[in-house]
Amino acid sequence: MRSFWHDDSGFHGVYDVEHFIKSLRYDVQIVESIPEIWKNGKTKKIKAFQMRPPRDAPISWYTTDALNKMKEHGAIYLTPFSHRLAEEIDNPEDQRLRCRVNYHALRFKPHIMELSNSIVNRLRAQGHFMAIHLRFEMDMLAFAGCFDIFTPEEQKILKKYREENFAPKKLIYSERRAIGKCPLTPEEVGLILRSMGFDNSTRIYLAAGELFGGERFMKPFRSLFPRLENHNTVDPTGEIAKNTRGLVGSAVDYMVCLLADIFMPTYDGPSNFANNLLGHRLYYGFRTNIQPDRKALAPIFIEREKKGHTAGFEEAVRRAMLNTNFGGPHKRVSPESFYTNSWPECFCQMSAANPADKCPPNNVLETLDSQSTAGGIGDSESLTSNSTFSLISFGGAITLKKLRTAAAVSLDMDHIDTDSS
Repeated sequence: MRSFWHDDSGFHGVYDVEHFIKSLRYDVQIVESIPEIWKNGKTKKIKAFQMRPPRDAPISWYTTDALNKMKEHGAIYLTPFSHRLAEEIDNPEDQRLRCRVNYHALRFKPHIMELSNSIVNRLRAQGHFMAIHLRFEMDMLAFAGCFDIFTPEEQKILKKYREENFAPKKLIYSERRAIGKCPLTPEEVGLILRSMGFDNSTRIYLAAGELFGGERFMKPFRSLFPRLENHNTVDPTGEIAKNTRGLVGSAVDYMVCLLADIFMPTYDGPSNFANNLLGHRLYYGFRTNIQPDRKALAPIFIEREKKGHTAGFEEAVRRAMLNTNFGGPHKRVSPESFYTNSWPECFCQMSAANPADKCPPNNVLETLDSQSTAGGIGDSESLTSNSTFSLISFGGAITLKKLRTAAAVSLDMDHIDTDSS
């Protein structure tokens, strides 16, 4: 299935590469292309050997199978790479490296950050606002197998998309719906918010691709919450509209969702965008999130549709939402993702009994640089010398041209791993 990561210019196009390399220089040597080698009197390019990592592979797979292939071929190309490393790892430093990549090294290019800040400032000038990631899009609906609410022609489109992109699997809509496996419709999102006490004065920023089914699904939501914005309506430069591939718009969506007063993902299944945002907002100050419990809400919505009665509906929704975590620190329990909740591994302590848990100084990179310059850190020494995660163990370099970080945010379209279908 197509994802923007298949475009070699994608990473360079949206991320600050210089900052990425600098931030991780004590963890891994990063190069922008595979170096050439001298062989049989000629200069040759190394052709990377393509490997498909097992889903949720342990670190041992990378330090044995992958490393052996690296030694044999000189370079390896791991694809796909999303969800290819086990989330629960015993070594806490390996987990912290993930957070250094996600929340420190990965930063959008300066002009995207400036555009995002200007949009957020325009939104805040009118008061508080909520950001909603509305995942009612063709790929997610096809993945979930939720077809019955659509017209016969639309169902044909969804089924065709599923056949072309996902493994064969018998999916029965009524069964999927009953256990909360279907993405929430825009109307259901609106009804949840209304039941929680949000009224039609609530300002909402919508981060979404093209909604499948179009305006007939958006109309009920808009009638409940008319004060809607998206990146096109608040872009002061017009740059997003000119960006035909949508990468800038998606990057801006991410930043606006990150900085919003409240963030609400409507489908947090195989969604890198939503999961990373939940984790990012938790990491930076436990910002308020609303995560609908689709499994608990499903029977309430089904009952409303079957009987047409609304008496007690809002109270039932409120009760279902009582168990929702709204962004505070909480123990991660499977199937919650490490990327959704990296607490406590990635959270330092101001007064730590264990020195390893103590918060570093604010200018940690400058401190490390000064130590390195003074000879405190030798070339053969690493601050994460016992760390085996990432491709640092596979020959000392990772090429940006083929970069696939384990938790990279998918911008063009949320990548759905076909192995999870």
